[in-house]
Amino acid sequence: MSTLGNFVWSIADQLRGVYRPHQYGGIILPFTILRRLDCLLSPTREEVRILAKEFGGGALDVQVKRRTGLTFYNTSQYDFARLLEDPEGLRANLIDYISHFSGNIDVFERFGFEAEINKLDEKNRLYLIVSKFAEVDLHPDTVPNAAMGDLYEHLIYKFAEASNEEAGEHYTPRDAIRLMVDLLFAEENEALLEPGTIRTIYDPTAGTGGMLSVAEERLLERNSQARLRLYGQEINDLSYAICKSDMIGKGQEVSNIRLGDTLADDQFFDKTFDFCMSNPPYGMDWKASKEAVDQEHLKGGPNGRFAPGLPPISDGQMLFLTHLAHKMRPAHEGGGRAGIVLNGSPLFNGGAETGPSEIRRWLLENDLVDAIVALPTDMFFNTGIATYIWILDNTKRAERRGKVQLLDASSMWTKMRKSLGSKRREIDAAARAEIVKLYDDFSETEHSKILKNSDFGYWSITVEQPLRMNFSARRAADLDDKALVKAFGKGTDPTPLLTVLARMGERIYLSRDEFIATVRNEFAAAGLSLTPMQYRNLAAALGEPDDAGEIATDAKGPVSDPKRSSTENVPFTYGGNSLGDAGRTETVKAYFEAEVAPYAPDAWIAMKKTKVGYEIPFARHFYTYNPPRPLSEIDRDLEAQVAKIMDLLREVEA
Repeated sequence: MSTLGNFVWSIADQLRGVYRPHQYGGIILPFTILRRLDCLLSPTREEVRILAKEFGGGALDVQVKRRTGLTFYNTSQYDFARLLEDPEGLRANLIDYISHFSGNIDVFERFGFEAEINKLDEKNRLYLIVSKFAEVDLHPDTVPNAAMGDLYEHLIYKFAEASNEEAGEHYTPRDAIRLMVDLLFAEENEALLEPGTIRTIYDPTAGTGGMLSVAEERLLERNSQARLRLYGQEINDLSYAICKSDMIGKGQEVSNIRLGDTLADDQFFDKTFDFCMSNPPYGMDWKASKEAVDQEHLKGGPNGRFAPGLPPISDGQMLFLTHLAHKMRPAHEGGGRAGIVLNGSPLFNGGAETGPSEIRRWLLENDLVDAIVALPTDMFFNTGIATYIWILDNTKRAERRGKVQLLDASSMWTKMRKSLGSKRREIDAAARAEIVKLYDDFSETEHSKILKNSDFGYWSITVEQPLRMNFSARRAADLDDKALVKAFGKGTDPTPLLTVLARMGERIYLSRDEFIATVRNEFAAAGLSLTPMQYRNLAAALGEPDDAGEIATDAKGPVSDPKRSSTENVPFTYGGNSLGDAGRTETVKAYFEAEVAPYAPDAWIAMKKTKVGYEIPFARHFYTYNPPRPLSEIDRDLEAQVAKIMDLLREVEA
């Protein structure tokens, strides 16, 4: 494939001088698509031309599909061979050829192809380009669908390189897709082998269609009589055009590939699917979709796509997670499964009752998370970070219900002979088989952990400690006008009161009651008085925190010190609790008595502030403690190194 890809890309040599390198893709890609379609139409071209004379509009669509099996056609008198027979009229004839495709072929409009044809003709490059592409045989008999998908992605990669773009923004490595597909199909192995099996699969971030293509390939490898109907939505015009062209070549329904922003406008809002899969962008904001997403979150009802919660505006990948969860075929219709590649942040970002935590809570409490697989680093073209495949399932088999399987496949890789961007590692067939076997076995091993859904829940409790204060009348001299009004109230002349307070000296009181009693006596001796509330306000104004002071109280009891307030996370499983959130009172009490009270005996829990959170600390479950080397061993190594250095110094001195 690299040979064919390099040959097609070499045609770009004819564009030098007229186009800059980063513009080559805008010419090479649509011509590649056009040549592929031209080759696909070749065997039925004359039959379609005859039908076009007899039928029109929708009737022609029906007749072409019935007679040829194709879901698209071209009624023009031209093909690549005939176009080259008239060099002088090539520009007009090529535009005529493109304009006579059936209405469902809109891919060339996405490239602005007609304008590029005019420019190529003006610069005397059009005939050269068309003649070069006419030499390339892209018929399925020569270039199978799988290889054609590879060719598209090879060209996309080269185009991204020339444009200083990240290739990974456009497609996902095939080895990662194959693993995800095998995991998705793992629970339906027997059903997928039945003759005439028909399933649907959907990708809301379809890109160039790589995931959909691999899914179809993997199914046909198992069962050549099976049928997988492919659906996808893509926001990028270029990727959409390539994806749609690739699906056309596979005989898929052209209208099942749609253009648009999945988050803001779900083009398949009325459909659910047997399988769903996606590799959404990591760390990309969803500002452009915010208005629509917010509206759906607020008004979409409890069963809406974004009802569980919203992630930070800076990263929208968890929106695609909840989107896929809602696109799985409902359980009462047979159920569905979904796979999505995410970075590490959706496992744990956001505190209790924030959007991300609420999304995890909804997924886990509804038993939708089947497995999470940690992939090796350096797996993707545009990032070397850790990534994870989440597998969702709304009809788990009995032994998997209420549980999540964590699989650590981070060490299951082979080094690539040649790096592609950030991709230096791949999961080969043997590693893929090992990972799928671990999934199928569903047992505890070094690389597989089985946990209950409730194991990921926790309570975020607020621990309060009492406010202790000292009081001194001398601080009254430092009060500003606003503080004086707060202490004495509006309409009260503070002057005589401040005079009395100034005579009280520097004494520090550790008891509020004693301080107030002393002030009341001093004021009474001077013929002054305040209300009980004013005395309390004055004490608050003249008090400072002091660990040696008495606990401050009000009508409700001890007053908490906001500076000493803290939050702690109590796992649902603490102390062996197996009731989840239902065991909150007893479990939190046991935690407090064991973990807090011995160190802060006057502390208490503000129960009304308790929040429920969920996180998936993946690495923690696979952590293995490696004790440090004995000090004696380290000392021996250091002594050996020092001796070596001394020997070298003696050689220099000699």
